[in-house]
Amino acid sequence: MAEQKVRWGILATGGIAAAFTADLVDLPDAEVVAVASRRQESADAFAERFGIPRAYGDWTSLAEDGDIDVVYVATPHSAHREAAGLCLEAGRHVLCEKAFTLNAREAAELVALAKARGSFLMEAMWMYCNPLVRRLKALVDDGALGEVRHVQADFGLAGPFPPSHRLRDPAQGGGALLDLGVYPVSFAQLLLGEPSDVTARATLSAEGVDLQTGALLSWDGGALASLHCSIVGGTATAASITGSAGRIDVPGGFFFPERFVLHRDGRDPEEFTADPADGPRNTLRHEAAEVMRALRAGESESPLVPLEGTLAVMRTLDAIRDRVGVRYPGEGTGGEETAGEAPELTPA
Repeated sequence: MAEQKVRWGILATGGIAAAFTADLVDLPDAEVVAVASRRQESADAFAERFGIPRAYGDWTSLAEDGDIDVVYVATPHSAHREAAGLCLEAGRHVLCEKAFTLNAREAAELVALAKARGSFLMEAMWMYCNPLVRRLKALVDDGALGEVRHVQADFGLAGPFPPSHRLRDPAQGGGALLDLGVYPVSFAQLLLGEPSDVTARATLSAEGVDLQTGALLSWDGGALASLHCSIVGGTATAASITGSAGRIDVPGGFFFPERFVLHRDGRDPEEFTADPADGPRNTLRHEAAEVMRALRAGESESPLVPLEGTLAVMRTLDAIRDRVGVRYPGEGTGGEETAGEAPELTPA
């Protein structure tokens, strides 16, 4: 793709779509040309808010708009398979929010469809594109900690969320795991790859979704990860990586850190801080910039957020759900079975 502006379509109009679009319109090489919702009035209001020229009251019109290079799918994850699949079928490139899909089977279908169409596809795991997280990974990969022995990470919200909320609704893939637990799991697998074994326990709601989940992942080399997510208690959102020669502590907001501290045996602690030039901690512009870089380079996936890594995370999430007994409507006895669809709702 030449150096002209990359033309974006936004599919869904909830909170994360608004946050992404607000960052996108500030990028000089990006142009938002259309937005779609299942409700015309929602699309119209979103278009007026961000100065978007076209607003569609259905997803198909957006997917078939030939002026769009790439679509950002921002529906709840229960609708990702349908929405992203529609766009890929129409020849659009896709950036799809996480959790990527309800289960690994749906994720594999999207990846296969993208490859068949020759389209770019990427999970919107903005943590992987964060410059400070990339610095942390580089240190670990370069052996700053020796051999990684243990990873800890947590992400919990205090709530309370009523039974009517999407986080409590099985039909929308509710629960802590897919909404919040995807971050600790993705963090651990960024550093260690796919685990060889998964153990998990959860507290389930009356509706059958996980209110909080604890997981212990293990690798053949002996490494462990202790992970926790919750929608019934606010956590520190902290992380740590312990190795044979040192430790990294991320004191809070590990998925968009302001700083982390490297402790190495026999040395003074080293603090690494975010560069103010990279923008605010919660900016989504880095993942947008990575999509546009990859498209211009003619790449079908991002090396920062590789599709096999996304599939591996989905397999781990399936395994955790299998261990704790969470099933979504339309699924069989395991997370890999057929998943149900849900209407588009505004993300919290």
